[in-house]
Amino acid sequence: MNTLGNNYNLRRLTKLAISAGSICLALAFGFSLMGGVVHAAPLAAPAPKQVSGFAVLAGTAVTCTDSTITGDVGVYPGTAVTQTNCTITGTVHAGDGVAKQAMQAFIAEYDRLAAMKCDTVLTGTLAGVTLTTPGVYCFDAAATLTGTLTLQGPSNGTWIFKVGTLGTGALTGTNFSVVMTGGGVPCNVTWWVAQAATLTDSNFVGTILAGDAITITRGTFFGDAFAKAAVTMTGTSVVGCGGSGGNGGGSKCNQGDKSRSNDELGGTPGNPGRKGGNKGAIPQ
Repeated sequence: MNTLGNNYNLRRLTKLAISAGSICLALAFGFSLMGGVVHAAPLAAPAPKQVSGFAVLAGTAVTCTDSTITGDVGVYPGTAVTQTNCTITGTVHAGDGVAKQAMQAFIAEYDRLAAMKCDTVLTGTLAGVTLTTPGVYCFDAAATLTGTLTLQGPSNGTWIFKVGTLGTGALTGTNFSVVMTGGGVPCNVTWWVAQAATLTDSNFVGTILAGDAITITRGTFFGDAFAKAAVTMTGTSVVGCGGSGGNGGGSKCNQGDKSRSNDELGGTPGNPGRKGGNKGAIPQ
């Protein structure tokens, strides 16, 4: 089994502008299935860029009820941000220029990932499945997930999941958990969804880029929630990559925050692991 290189270019959005970030390459690869474990071997593929700073970004409206959000919240071109017993520890950008820039970057990244080739086609609920090598994993149509998915890989491993690659398909997770082992980082996981994403009573890991709405009910969410339509959260906790210093409880590639970035802390350039910042616990 070959090892996947994972340096890829990131696009960062600060509150004033979007600048090109550096690092983290994702290589695409072939695969073999052995029981509940998927092994992959590298080919080559472009890698995802991300909008940092925003934990929640919606096109039409954001509704937060009995929930907490760690990170910025934005909506554009809509302006509605409705909070009921909701705590947001970042800045709210409702229809302003910062939200507009973030939405433009999100859509560009969404389109880029839409064209990305798949390495492995997945089926089923993913309950009890362990993926041992980072890469691009795809569902042709909708994905209805439950149980526990384990991502077993290094701290610089990049995981990309695409749902609805044939044109349509929603992501539905019920009592679904993503567990990372081997030092894996939640914010190095991306879920591209052709249509809506709905999570209920799930402990979810990764950033969702949804072509329609995102609905999160109870459970926990470690990553960013970006949707072309609305984002609705009820009774949950959303810990964004930028708001957590890039880890949703762990760490992320080069956020550009001098108190947190690996490179700026004297770490190895191009290595997404933190040298000294953001030592929160990664969900295990």
